[in-house]
Amino acid sequence: MTIDDLLRKRGEWLRGEGPESDIVVSTRIRLARNLAEFPFASRASQQDREKIEEVIRQVVSQSPFFKDVLFVEVDKISELDRQFLVERQLMSREHAEASHPRALVIHPTERFSLMINEEDHLRIQAVQSGLNLEACWQLVNEVDDEIEKHVVYAFDEKFGYLTACPTNAGTGMRVSVMLHMPALGMARQIEKVFRSLQKLSLAVRGLYGEGSQAMGELYQISNQITLGRSEQEILKNIGDIIPSILNYEREARAFLLKESRDQLHDRISRAYGILRTAQMISSEEAMHLLSSVRMGVMLGLIEDLDIPFLNDLFLHVQPAHLQKLVGTELDGDDRNLERARFLREQLNRRASAGQQKSQSI
Repeated sequence: MTIDDLLRKRGEWLRGEGPESDIVVSTRIRLARNLAEFPFASRASQQDREKIEEVIRQVVSQSPFFKDVLFVEVDKISELDRQFLVERQLMSREHAEASHPRALVIHPTERFSLMINEEDHLRIQAVQSGLNLEACWQLVNEVDDEIEKHVVYAFDEKFGYLTACPTNAGTGMRVSVMLHMPALGMARQIEKVFRSLQKLSLAVRGLYGEGSQAMGELYQISNQITLGRSEQEILKNIGDIIPSILNYEREARAFLLKESRDQLHDRISRAYGILRTAQMISSEEAMHLLSSVRMGVMLGLIEDLDIPFLNDLFLHVQPAHLQKLVGTELDGDDRNLERARFLREQLNRRASAGQQKSQSI
């Protein structure tokens, strides 16, 4: 498997399946771990980082558990490939933009990845489609246990797993649920929900995590506290709160459908029409319009489209994916032209297939 092979696959978080997948795009759990024999990343020398990378490489190469994974030396690939891997949610922007030796391990289905020499020596990430907290926890715990058979983690009986940033100490676990919430935004209730979440010690971030924008009404909600709480307590806290947010979004969709159906249908139809006819379009505008279309599909206002197909479009209109699809690097205007052409082609082909199917029936 190569990085280019990923372009032809649908990652786990894009399957559009699993519990509550009308709103919940994916569930992600990340564990921060450090190797006891090396200094934290902030104090590690280049030689230390190279040794840490080699230790994890040996674990991955020798364990049958990691059969068929892709091992990527991040500092040796192109900037375009690094951005591509960030867009696929396989590594952080910080990991991509660093300048020291670092690596990434990717499972063939993208169900998990390992970031080596990020803020911590090791970041273990597992992803599941839909709201799948328990399955995601079981997977990331299994990966963590397999690695710990071969290395010694930095651990303290009082403080738990030791991490570069004190806020990650304890379990070292961050649980993140990605939600699509366009109706709350349209109803101007989204900020109220966010303020409530902050009071509950939950963070709200954009599509690519900390410091990123919430493009396409996609938001990541995650725990902020890891110290003093067990893994099950963190999972329960997230699991207790997320259903309430889903109810708010569903109530907002129902209200819009009941009180302003014509205006809502018009907005969604206009978004669909622009995507099918535009000659130039930015990634931000495309994400915003695709968000409306995705809601339209879920509300039954648009036929012949499905969520996995739209999820793929969300990803493929991103700058690095678009350039890899075309096979060459493009400047901003050329990307906007190519993005519009790609969307017209994909959506009109799907519409034509739907019409042919209806006529045959």
